[in-house]
Amino acid sequence: MHAHVHGPARNQALIDAANNCVSAGELCQDHCLELLSQGDTTLAACARNVSQAIAVCTALRSMAAQNATKLAQMAKLAMDVCKECEDECRKHEKVHQQCKDCAQACADCYAECKKLSV
Repeated sequence: MHAHVHGPARNQALIDAANNCVSAGELCQDHCLELLSQGDTTLAACARNVSQAIAVCTALRSMAAQNATKLAQMAKLAMDVCKECEDECRKHEKVHQQCKDCAQACADCYAECKKLSV
């Protein structure tokens, strides 16, 4: 019989940050698409950036959970993508709460990714 030690998963903070980024990103993306469907193109660049952040952070979350050998490289890519998304969302955060929340989630994910590159 094997004793299992249950504690926080390796990379738990990164997993949580990536998960929050995906969740906030999906809400932001939905908001952007709603406005785009009404003919408002002011958030078109935001929609593109958040779509990429969702894809990258979904992969990052999975790789962090697996403690993948290429996790550091993935985190470096995620830092770039999250920074671009954050910068774009910050342009709209005073008007759109979803953009503000997404920008903060991206900033948090960036910070967690940066810890791997130190």
